[in-house]
Amino acid sequence: MPIELSQIPSPCYVLDEQLLRNNLALIKSVKERAGVDIILAFKAFSMWSAFPIVREYIPYSTASSIHEARLAYEEMGTLAHTYSPAYTEKEFPLILKYSSHITFNSFTQFERFLPMVKAFERPVSLGIRINPEYSEVDTDLYNPCAPGSRMGVIADQMPETLPKEIEGIHFHSLCESTSFNLEKTLEAIEKKFAPYLRQVKWINMGGGHLMTRKGYDTDHLVQILKQFKEKWDLEIIMEPGSAFAWETGILVSQVVDIVENHGIRTAILDVSFTAHMPDCLEMPYKPRIRGAHHEPVSGKPTYRMGGNSCLSGDFIGFWSFDEELKIGDQIVFEDMIHYTMVKTTMFNGVPHPHIAIWNDHLGLKIVRTFGYEDYKNRMS
Repeated sequence: MPIELSQIPSPCYVLDEQLLRNNLALIKSVKERAGVDIILAFKAFSMWSAFPIVREYIPYSTASSIHEARLAYEEMGTLAHTYSPAYTEKEFPLILKYSSHITFNSFTQFERFLPMVKAFERPVSLGIRINPEYSEVDTDLYNPCAPGSRMGVIADQMPETLPKEIEGIHFHSLCESTSFNLEKTLEAIEKKFAPYLRQVKWINMGGGHLMTRKGYDTDHLVQILKQFKEKWDLEIIMEPGSAFAWETGILVSQVVDIVENHGIRTAILDVSFTAHMPDCLEMPYKPRIRGAHHEPVSGKPTYRMGGNSCLSGDFIGFWSFDEELKIGDQIVFEDMIHYTMVKTTMFNGVPHPHIAIWNDHLGLKIVRTFGYEDYKNRMS
């Protein structure tokens, strides 16, 4: 049953439980067919009220910070696979507590924290992040293999033999990519890092594997994973983020005013692009609006969408509608659950949208509301 929009307060992020389950079932099937581990990346989806659903299919997660590692421990109920560009002495004891695997961004970090790992009460599997200097990601902001990147160790800086404590290799060079992008990346890694693949037990292929997107060739993905696993005799770990929550929910908003300037009509909403949909401005991309024409149509009412912060650039456009918009009309942005929610801010004190889950049998459950105290307590 589709989400009943008349029940949704504005503004509100709404996760559709059945759509999430559909994604999770597909991810689990890939995991089982390929014989690999696929774990959830919190940086794209950390809506922990949905973790009980996630755990029915996938029990493990990856963390990129002390807080994400703690969230894995407390809300997923399992230890995290943790990677961060840099750890600190203050944080590292807790990183150890919350992690089963820890990947270091440099050998300097590895050497600095190895004594703590050796002194810890239980084994923790250690890895090093490599930089294959190969990526098919077009957006520099999301390309960890761009020249001068701070992410990972390039082949020229690798030792002849890895320290015996290093059990794994980690790379991340994809972003909403295909299995064919992964195949080319693995070819580049084999070319530059083959000697090290024989020295480790596991390889973490990072995120960016958008296997739940329509048209993604999961059969091809399973094939290349099985071939790579057999060739190098390695445990394979993948940590997609977007794939878990891809196309699983919406952001419901409302038109609060319509202004015109030099023939451009802007519908001002009760949400902000910079505060509530930052990826639209960062990537950038133009989100889909339910019931609207994605590109302007001659002769139809056409509007730019404007956010309700005071940032001049807090707008995206243009969409055409079959009828003129009116104050109070609902504007529903599609696919707003992954990345968007975790990157929101309270810039300008703009009220933050509710967070809710839609269940086809139980209806709407609002799991979080935000008010003045949430804004105030972040500032002091």
